[in-house]
Amino acid sequence: MPLTPLDIHNKEFNKGFRGYDEDEVNEFLDQVIKDYELIIREKKEMEEKLNEMNSRLGHFTNIEETLNKSIVIAQEAGEEVRRNAQKEAKLIIKEAEKNADRIINESLSKARKIALEIEELKKQSKVFRTRFKMLIEAQLDMLNTDDWDHLLEYELDSTELKATAREEEDSLA
Repeated sequence: MPLTPLDIHNKEFNKGFRGYDEDEVNEFLDQVIKDYELIIREKKEMEEKLNEMNSRLGHFTNIEETLNKSIVIAQEAGEEVRRNAQKEAKLIIKEAEKNADRIINESLSKARKIALEIEELKKQSKVFRTRFKMLIEAQLDMLNTDDWDHLLEYELDSTELKATAREEEDSLA
């Protein structure tokens, strides 16, 4: 068991022949008691400070652990966001490629259809041109016939016209 200031104070020494001066010993013991009490008080204060520091250290250690966990969680969340963004970007690109392929295929199909329609219109225009040319040539042939000259030479008397018109009226009635 450790020595206390009270133990020092109550300690009694046997007196011997030619021993130490009692007053001197008592003064020294009083000084030892004061110094010892001071050391004990300082030790107690140091222990209290140490306990407080250990408590604060524990608190800061908890904060550090919490911050480390938060950093890890933030990094994981960032990675997850990055992975999701990459997945979404790939899906968007894939969808855009599908749409581009569809648009290209539709455009090619429309272009083929238009080309076929153009060819059909060319054929129809050739047929129309040929028929129209034949019609005009037939009309020119009619104009070039002698029948026109014969019609121009034909004279009709107005009395004959009136008689023909009456006959037609009578037959209708």
